[in-house]
Amino acid sequence: MTTRAKKMIYLDNGATTRVLPEVFDAMAPYFLDMWGNPSSLHSHGRDAKPAVEQARKSVAALINADPSEIVFTSGGTESDNLAIKGTVMYKGKTKGHIITTRIEHHAVLEPCEYLKRFGFDVTVLPVSREGLVDPAEVEKAVRNDTVLITVMMANNEIGTVQPCREIGKIAKDRNIPFHTDAVQAIGKMRIDVKADNIDLLSLSAHKFNGPKGIGALYVRKGTKIETVMHGGGQERGLRSSTENVPGIVGLGKASEIARRDLDATASRMKALRDKMLKEVPATVPRAYVNGHMTKRLPNNAHFRFDFIEGEGLVLQLDFKGIAVSTGSACSTGSLEPSHVLLALGLTHEQAHGSLRVTLGRENTEEEVDYLLEVLPGVVSKLREISPFNERRPMGPGEGGDCVQ
Repeated sequence: MTTRAKKMIYLDNGATTRVLPEVFDAMAPYFLDMWGNPSSLHSHGRDAKPAVEQARKSVAALINADPSEIVFTSGGTESDNLAIKGTVMYKGKTKGHIITTRIEHHAVLEPCEYLKRFGFDVTVLPVSREGLVDPAEVEKAVRNDTVLITVMMANNEIGTVQPCREIGKIAKDRNIPFHTDAVQAIGKMRIDVKADNIDLLSLSAHKFNGPKGIGALYVRKGTKIETVMHGGGQERGLRSSTENVPGIVGLGKASEIARRDLDATASRMKALRDKMLKEVPATVPRAYVNGHMTKRLPNNAHFRFDFIEGEGLVLQLDFKGIAVSTGSACSTGSLEPSHVLLALGLTHEQAHGSLRVTLGRENTEEEVDYLLEVLPGVVSKLREISPFNERRPMGPGEGGDCVQ
């Protein structure tokens, strides 16, 4: 393949994924036939209710939870907000200490910032150049008034997987609730909320071949939490609103498929990921891998390139028939460099030259090979028109090591 691809190659699965036909087929009857409100007592409601509860079981099985611990939400952002605000503000609390990290999703960082207005204190921990938080730093940050620790399971941009089991153990030993945003990790790695010492976990269906607009929050039995959205009292009073039955069914079906195929899918994606991590720095001058080389999601490859901007790279690859991204899709329109990349110690210029490639269960080796074929030429072309001088002397720490 040396000309523009006839079919678009989609390598932006970290932004969203295609709804699988099996998932769509499972949802369809709840739009057209069994469309009742599951809270209704009549037969239409009774027809819909079992589907909601079956989906609850499927989501719970994916993370080794009890079905009663699953609360359906509109997605990862709502789940994060409910977990954080609903836990620390339980019974009207207006003070306490929260521990988080510099590379969390905005759906975690923004609620933490919001809570400062009410008197809460927030410690935002740094990460290593590979994007890892040190459990020892978490332990050191714990105070007598710490009311929540929230650390994401895997970063949405660079794919680094955090040591959540160790962090959860620290929280458990001190009787502090531990929340993790697992939106990117679900369906790509095994998660066991019991073994991982997790009290609250956020997930979203559209990140693993389910529909948009539906997610869930796992709340361990005994965790003190209250609603942040008041109304009719659905979902045990934690998430009032008429249940999105088709979406819930789609989430349940996507969970079943993810659990069934997880090992095979993750292994195949990891092989393709490793191929990119090896070949891109080897074939493109002054290309570097962002994030940890091995402690990362099996579908995530994140690079930076000197002397170009990521936006131009994304547009040029789109012209070649390849869909990728330059960062998180949740910050579209922002001209500011990624807070995640800045947290790794990159300069603004370096952070702007990034590329995120996120594989899905349907991507093939042929598609990855096509990316690897066209990428060097695209980068070279962009550097020719770049305002930066490629031949300037290298500064301290530049060049050499491919992990920056």
